[in-house]
Amino acid sequence: MSSSEDFFEIIEDNNCPLYELGDQFKLSGIVLSFPKDKPTCITLVGDIKEILILCKNDDARRENSPKYSFDCSGCTGTIWLEYRREKREADEKLQKREDSDLSSTANLLRNFSIFQALEEHHIKSLVAFLKLKEFGKGETVIKKGEPGVNLFIIVSGKVEVVGDDGLTITFLGKGEVFGEMSLLSGDPVGATIKVVAPSKVLCISGKDLRKMLLKIPSLQMYFTRLLARRLAQTNIIRSEEFASGMVGKLSEMPPTEIFQTLHQNQKSGILSLQLPKGTAEVCFREGGLIRAKYGRKEGTEAFFALLRENEGRFKFVPGLPPEEKETPELGDFMWLLMEGLNQIDEEEATVKK
Repeated sequence: MSSSEDFFEIIEDNNCPLYELGDQFKLSGIVLSFPKDKPTCITLVGDIKEILILCKNDDARRENSPKYSFDCSGCTGTIWLEYRREKREADEKLQKREDSDLSSTANLLRNFSIFQALEEHHIKSLVAFLKLKEFGKGETVIKKGEPGVNLFIIVSGKVEVVGDDGLTITFLGKGEVFGEMSLLSGDPVGATIKVVAPSKVLCISGKDLRKMLLKIPSLQMYFTRLLARRLAQTNIIRSEEFASGMVGKLSEMPPTEIFQTLHQNQKSGILSLQLPKGTAEVCFREGGLIRAKYGRKEGTEAFFALLRENEGRFKFVPGLPPEEKETPELGDFMWLLMEGLNQIDEEEATVKK
């Protein structure tokens, strides 16, 4: 629907055989209406068409309800017409409502950190590129290894950042963003994002984001600081892991090898494991096994269950709390290890049958 109507009014008559002073012609959409009970002049239709092309290519006139005077090409007489554009009342109300909605959205987004340093007109410019999407619990928003396509801003809900081996890296909530690393670096997505509570997110394509970054210096600064902060957090985590003594992946060092290493080196401390099915904790005192817990399983049952795992990450922290220093061992370590491995062999043999 056109947002305006075009009017042509005769303001001077010089012996026109068809029309007279004050006659009006109205264009609504593609329909040109002539004065009541008066014939159509093909010559005038052609003149009006040329004037519309001229005026609609004139940005200043288009934005400022143009008035434009011209004469028809004539036959036996000529007329002068004035062209003006008037917005319809309904369209004016619609425009006001859209402007109001835009301002409301801009005010809402101003509470999010990504928008706090932006001027209102910059926020409104960004809003034009944003699309709202809804995700249910358990849905995957983006998957590790895929090319980065969109930047996401969480409006409501909660998502989980999942790294290697299905392990949780962190959780993100209202006002936080994700997906920016791959868009800005050009690398594939570095982590999977899963929804843990019904969520609404705003997304903007990488192409549109790059346009906005070029136009809004303060937005560039926000992402520069965000990337620096996340890089620093990653470095801190890595430093803590290395300082803790021993970290790694079960795909590279299986539980049997980890347990034997701790036993043979007579280590005392707590081994934490992040596994696809949950977390686990195993305590060693001078190489002896004194406690094991995996989900609802405890003791030797938990220890045997852990021998079956081959995906996840582990972290060993030296030292034990005082109450663990007197805890009795669950049994001879090598006997427990061999018993657990025998159970696995028997289960595999049963499956083959």
